[in-house]
This record gives sequence, C-alpha cells and structure tokens, in this order.
Amino acid sequence: MRVRFTRGDFILQVGDRGGQVTHKFDLDTALERKDESTFLGVTSRDWWVERGPHGGFLAALMLRALKSTVDDPARPVRSLTVHYIAPPTHGPVEVTTALERVGKSRSSASARLNQNGETKALALAAFSSAWESVDWADNAMPDVARYGDLDPMPVDDGITPRFFENFDARPAIGDWPFTGAKRALSGGWIRLAEPRPVDDLAVTAFADAWMPSVFTRLDRPMAVPTVDLTVHFRTAFPPVADPEDYVLVVFRSETAAEGFFVEDGEIWSSNGTLIAQARQLAVLMG
Repeated sequence: MRVRFTRGDFILQVGDRGGQVTHKFDLDTALERKDESTFLGVTSRDWWVERGPHGGFLAALMLRALKSTVDDPARPVRSLTVHYIAPPTHGPVEVTTALERVGKSRSSASARLNQNGETKALALAAFSSAWESVDWADNAMPDVARYGDLDPMPVDDGITPRFFENFDARPAIGDWPFTGAKRALSGGWIRLAEPRPVDDLAVTAFADAWMPSVFTRLDRPMAVPTVDLTVHFRTAFPPVADPEDYVLVVFRSETAAEGFFVEDGEIWSSNGTLIAQARQLAVLMG
C-alpha cells in the first residue's frame, strides 16, 4: 500500500507502514524511497527555529532513512550522532545513506542530508540486538510533580520558536529562562502535541525539543545553534504504551568556554525507565 499526500507545495509518497499515515509528526518526517540508498523529504516550516529547521526534526528525518537502510527490527538503534553543517531552507531535501558494516550483532550506517547539491547534515548510527551482560543503574528519575498537576508551557507568537507548537511541554525542573540562576538546569514532562506512542523517532525529537538549559543561567536571550547532537537509546520501544502519556526530560550544562557549551540530557518514561541519554555541543552567541 502507498499513501499519497500533500504538504505545503510538495507532494510525497510514503511506502507501506502497515496502514495510512495520519499523525503530523510522521507526515512531516515522511520520506519517499528513490532507490536503495536515496530518500526524498521536505523541511516543513512547522518545525522552524530561526534560520532553519529544528535540529531534532532533522535528526528524526535522518534516523528514519537510516532505519530503512538497516531494515532489521532485531537490531534497534543504539546510538545516533548528527553534525549540523548548515541550515536547510524550506523545501525538498535528499537523504543518502550507506550501510558501513553489518556484523554478527551490530550494524553501522551513515547518512547525508543534502539540498541543492550541498550537504547540510551528517549522521552516524549504530544498530544492535541486546547483549546478555552486567547491568547497573546509579541514576534515578527525579521526583517531580506529575504532568497532570502542571500547566503547559505557554506558546507565544513572536517569542516561542514555531517548532515548539508541535510539543506539549510542562516545566517541572529548574528556573525560568533568563533569570540568572546559579545552575544551567531545566526539564519537565513532554510529549508530541498530537499524542503518539513514544518510539526512537519521537525520542530523537525530544532530545532537542526542550529549551536550552543555559537559558536559566543567562540574564538575556542569546542564540544557541547546535553543532552536534548525540542520542544513546537505552531501552526497547515502546516503553510507554499509552500515546497520551508523557516522558520526563532533564537537561543540564556544566561547562561553557570560548563560545561553546555542552549540554547533557536524560529522557525517562513515566514509570521511571531511562529511555535515552543525550549530549550536544552548541554555540553560545552573544
């Protein structure tokens, strides 16, 4: 089955995914497979930040192509790293992939997101089945108020980036932005605005969806474009069965120097399972 749909001025076709694609997130990150290693997509203005698309949206788009290239449900994604070279404009993009190696238990793949003959982003990903080994967890989900007891983060035209309209976020951790707090710490409950079961694609978007934690420490707005983003996936999906449920995200930055800062993040299911860990390097533009 193939589903034909329109999005803005562009028309795409989506391959068989077990039924009609209706969720906005899936429509916006949809790809048409041109050949074995080439996929066509569109950068939607609904995911815009300032000069280009939201980094988590682009990462999810590239992960979708990488998953199709690996094409092995027994090997879920374990690691994804994206380097952002230049922001794409609104319009068609091409994702080219390469299966770098297929081992006995792990597959490695790469992807390039191109537009008008220029590479805009590079990605590397590792896919692997689970190993029987030693497990431990010294961290725990923060004890915060439940999402039902918290108010949604307001979305203000002209202030909040447009991409944030795609999320329902409820702050629970850290200070308000631009209050000069002593720590760069922020977090809360989040899900897609149009409820959808949590999977690796949604988690990739969540890893870059929350406001930068450095905003709490700053006393004025600053641009913070991402240089690279890494997501480590720590559990099988879906960890949350109910599409109406939220995940808890926690982001912190402990170092900033020479115009760059590093931010670390954790993404927890509502029942306390660590879903993913994230790290990104970003520019702090005064």
